Amino acid sequence: MPDLTLVILGAGSSSRFKAHVKKQWLRIEDIPLWLYSTQQLLRYGPFAKVILTASPDEIAYARKFSDAITFVEGGQSRQASLHNALVHVNTPYVLVSDSARACIGEDMMSRILQAKGLYDCVVPYLPAIDTVIFNEKAINRDDVKLIQTPQLSRTALLKQALLSTVEYTDDSSAIQALGGSIGYVLGDVKAKKLTTQEDIAALPCLKAPLSTLFVGSGFDVHSYEEGKAMMLGGIEIHPNIGFRAHSDGDVAIHALIDALLGASGAGDIGEFFPDTDMRYKNIDSKTLLKEVCTFLQKVGFEIVHCDITIMAEFPRIGVHKETMRFCLATLLNIAPQHVNIKATTTEKLGFIGRKEGVGVSATATLKYYDWKNA
Repeated sequence: MPDLTLVILGAGSSSRFKAHVKKQWLRIEDIPLWLYSTQQLLRYGPFAKVILTASPDEIAYARKFSDAITFVEGGQSRQASLHNALVHVNTPYVLVSDSARACIGEDMMSRILQAKGLYDCVVPYLPAIDTVIFNEKAINRDDVKLIQTPQLSRTALLKQALLSTVEYTDDSSAIQALGGSIGYVLGDVKAKKLTTQEDIAALPCLKAPLSTLFVGSGFDVHSYEEGKAMMLGGIEIHPNIGFRAHSDGDVAIHALIDALLGASGAGDIGEFFPDTDMRYKNIDSKTLLKEVCTFLQKVGFEIVHCDITIMAEFPRIGVHKETMRFCLATLLNIAPQHVNIKATTTEKLGFIGRKEGVGVSATATLKYYDWKNA
């Protein structure tokens, strides 16, 4: 049985990256950066378990990428996220790395693993090569070490060290504060952590995202309800004959949300906004669509196009199509010519033909955010 667990920290806010997409969700060809980084380290196993911390609003989506990883909800800080992950670690040693540190070479990993058991924490570092000034005075640069990850620690000691109320920026600092021994091994300049967009140029191991287009479909129906405004395609169609629903009942937006989520492989509207949650009672469906668009941006997608077919005997949709189209284009943040809306009847057939409700089908097209050429 392996005595080492791998922990990848991927719950950060990515605030310094300054892009709509979170850096851990940049696609490396066809997979997100966090999974690419994990796969690179798996080459140096075996590991008893692989754990990834993820943001609460992204963890369900992350789980769709692998059933061999234990996903743990991250905390408000790196230290809190690591603490959450360590609850699931039962091996005597743990290797902790950042999801944004992807280009870790074999020689560097060999130096880390060979020192396992010799110290309480094994830390890769880079020597300072430029003059170093501290408090307006030059200091001996040979005394300066630029710390990297992954770091290999004794699990029990790391768990104990993280009980401190002091916030540490890495594992070795926490263990050293507890009196543990630190072993420094030479790191690798190529193992740079992706922090800002400018760092991308220094990471040649990262390949550009594929140009694949992803198409999703959605379908929804709602019956009528009197005494409620009818919202359809983001606009009010009728003042007092609306749709029976937990939210405002905008059946067109609901179908569109399912199409967007389908294209991204993220599930369906019920998983994101369950009708058992009172937060969504009578909510404006435009708010739900905005949330989904923000989510898609964060996890690395761009919306390309959508096509919506509204099936109704009542009300007549034709005069409203253009207003709907421009409204949805604004919500999706795409050009209006990339939003198409069609209206049809069912020739008096079925529940739609009997004027009992409205049905909508939608398709949506997504592509990966092209960070390489942004």
